[in-house]
Amino acid sequence: MQSKIPLINNKKLLKQALTHRSYLNEHPEQEGDNERLEFLGDAVLGFTIAELLYQNYPEMSEAHLTRLRSKLVDETQLTNFARELGLGKMILLGKGAEKDNGRESPSLLSDTFEAILGAYFLESGIEAVQNYIKPLFMPVAEKILTSVPEDRAQNLVDLKNRFQQWALAEIGKNPIYEIIAESGPDHAKEFTAQVKVNNKIYGTGKGRRKQEAQKQAAESALKSLGIL
Repeated sequence: MQSKIPLINNKKLLKQALTHRSYLNEHPEQEGDNERLEFLGDAVLGFTIAELLYQNYPEMSEAHLTRLRSKLVDETQLTNFARELGLGKMILLGKGAEKDNGRESPSLLSDTFEAILGAYFLESGIEAVQNYIKPLFMPVAEKILTSVPEDRAQNLVDLKNRFQQWALAEIGKNPIYEIIAESGPDHAKEFTAQVKVNNKIYGTGKGRRKQEAQKQAAESALKSLGIL
């Protein structure tokens, strides 16, 4: 288990990765928040985990790889990493977010973890990110694989992937997810998503992150179809 965040020598870049937009609102001298770095880190993390699982589990099917990757990069797991790395103490927050215990917010912590990875990638490249991530994620992957009985493996299925499989098989079209509402303060937003296939709404869901709201919408759709 890594005990420290990756080494980012560019202090300006590191500060941006740790800056929540609530802090930026109160400190206009700061050049930017971490949302763009979070976007980049999310993509880098997804690719790196996919490559890592592909190389380390050559006998695993595409479906099982997808399920395991989804479990590894969900908000709960990324929040665990962020807490173990002490990111909550490092984040730059506005007074309102600080008062509302933003340092313990799962969405804020997981987003900051991804922003750190985005910054590390920009400075050091993909190989450095891969070398950092492997000892962090592989023990968790092994724990997941050894602790979940085969007859419960369906619990690891990415819900969006399952609904996509149904939509393609039954309708011949991919689902389309839309964020239809946002509520709450910047540091604790809640998103509402809906999923459509061929312009028909199949489910809605809510979550602190857009991805989580989409997963909840997929789960709602699968339940309405009697699949879950």
